[in-house]
Amino acid sequence: MRRVVFNQKGGVGKSSIACNLAAVSAAQGYRTLLIDLDSQANSTHYLSGLSGDAIPLGIADFFKQVLAGSAGKKPRVSVQHTPFANLDLVTASAELADLQPKLEAKHKINKLRKLLEELSEDYERIYLDTPPALNFYTVSALIAADRVLIPFDCDSFSRQALYGLLAEIDELREDHNEDLEVEGIVVNQFQPRAALPQQLLDELLAEQLPVLPVYLGASVKMRESHQACTPLIHLDPRHKLTRQFVELHEYLENAD
Repeated sequence: MRRVVFNQKGGVGKSSIACNLAAVSAAQGYRTLLIDLDSQANSTHYLSGLSGDAIPLGIADFFKQVLAGSAGKKPRVSVQHTPFANLDLVTASAELADLQPKLEAKHKINKLRKLLEELSEDYERIYLDTPPALNFYTVSALIAADRVLIPFDCDSFSRQALYGLLAEIDELREDHNEDLEVEGIVVNQFQPRAALPQQLLDELLAEQLPVLPVYLGASVKMRESHQACTPLIHLDPRHKLTRQFVELHEYLENAD
């Protein structure tokens, strides 16, 4: 199962959702890999504690090999172990931003799909964290994935962007990946006692958008998790937000 987490709007919790679902997957015994495709490298830092020059070669090096295009030599990717059992990581770095226009110019949009086909021999679950833009890396991920999760942070601007985003995914699916399935909208940072989030959620449900039935609450525990570079399932297994991630993971697994 190859699952991409994407929304063009920043700050909706893409990295938090991708990393925590991957961590739950690994904790439940699945051989799990997270690939960070965002030059900000938030998922890389979250799962490894590394930043800046300390980050090892990862997906940027793979794409550099793609651009070099040595005849008969298949591009390879360096996979890092994380401190968490069954959970590995392909790191991102700021260099991705410089590589993007070169990759676009050479139409290397299917290289990630081929890489994931190979990695799927070693991993049962692959999660892809993407940049907050429909750029080369995001399109590559959507072409390579089986499923896409769309985080939604109960914000009116985010709601307006949902319709355009779903239309773009439909167009990409028609042109490049007929098997891609919108797994659902993940309601994140939900405050059930606040009027606006509940109103926006009700509107999404009334319009029959694919809202997943497990909502992720707003909690300072997530910031503590980021600071500790430790996913919630390992930081505080009994916390309410942790249980919500476990419930969401179980729902997605059972839906398969």
